Amino acid sequence: MKTKLFYSPYKKTPAQGLSSIRIHIENSEALDIFGVNNENIDFFEKNLPLKIYQKGNQLIIQGNNKNIDILKSAINLTISEKKMNKNKNHNINSMQENLKMYISNDVKNINITKTSKLDVIGKSKLQNNYLEILQKKQIVFAIGPAGTGKTFLAVAAAVSQLLENKFDRIILSRPAVEAGEKLGFLPGDLKEKVDPYLRPLYDSLYDLMPSDVASRKIQSSEIEIAPLAFMRGRTLNNSFVILDEAQNATHNQIKMFLTRCGKNSRMVVTGDPSQTDLNIRSDSGLLRSIKILSDIDGVSVINFGQKDIVRDEMVTKIINAYDSYDNQIKELFDQKN
Repeated sequence: MKTKLFYSPYKKTPAQGLSSIRIHIENSEALDIFGVNNENIDFFEKNLPLKIYQKGNQLIIQGNNKNIDILKSAINLTISEKKMNKNKNHNINSMQENLKMYISNDVKNINITKTSKLDVIGKSKLQNNYLEILQKKQIVFAIGPAGTGKTFLAVAAAVSQLLENKFDRIILSRPAVEAGEKLGFLPGDLKEKVDPYLRPLYDSLYDLMPSDVASRKIQSSEIEIAPLAFMRGRTLNNSFVILDEAQNATHNQIKMFLTRCGKNSRMVVTGDPSQTDLNIRSDSGLLRSIKILSDIDGVSVINFGQKDIVRDEMVTKIINAYDSYDNQIKELFDQKN
């Protein structure tokens, strides 16, 4: 049930031709809505043409109805998230992220992916579409810069659908080290050699499931985390399978991975084509595979952009700076040629 926050009706302010609304925020929700040192109130006014006044636990908001409704929707979603995920500590400012989502994407339908530890909501229109596609399509490619949620949302969908008994197991995979997966020089047994390269997948998993539950499912092979090379020769039935960091896989490796798809299986391939670690960038098979397969029925491609980044705002600034630098270098080379 949606929290009933807004008890004061719209009123006309004749001198300004604006609407005014008064919102009461509960004590338990005040920090999430107002932010540390009321930083969110400044953020509201910076991003929407509204006048906002705080009086105790009340917000008095003046502006046109459309902008007031945007802020109301973002506040309602933030409070709903807090109630759904009351035991989860957030590393990002959810209030600001939710407001940016409504401003930039006009999101109307919010897809909620439920896991045993966390209810996951897309933070942009495209992320919401992605969560919906992860329920329907058999093969999904998700590409884009760091922080757009392409891997985390895929793992969330996998966990949710495993808990709903839509699949018997989850398989999470990554290319280890480099395309050739030369692990022999590393110390330890095979697990000790590859685990550091698979750690981000463990991190996502433990964010979505209690660690003891996740560990039991890994031990029982309901959840398998393995290097891409381990996929060769297998047929994966009744499985939700994710290949992460696919920009570091060759064309043949991605072909090998996708042809492991068995009956009642879903396969997701994620990666950032601009971040390949291969010695020769053209060896990456990610974009080539998308070009070959994108027109096949049952295959979907999600292309995330900078507006879908939900990590700290600094990540967006860093990516913009690198993109600007790369464009300048490209222009210099083009002029010389």
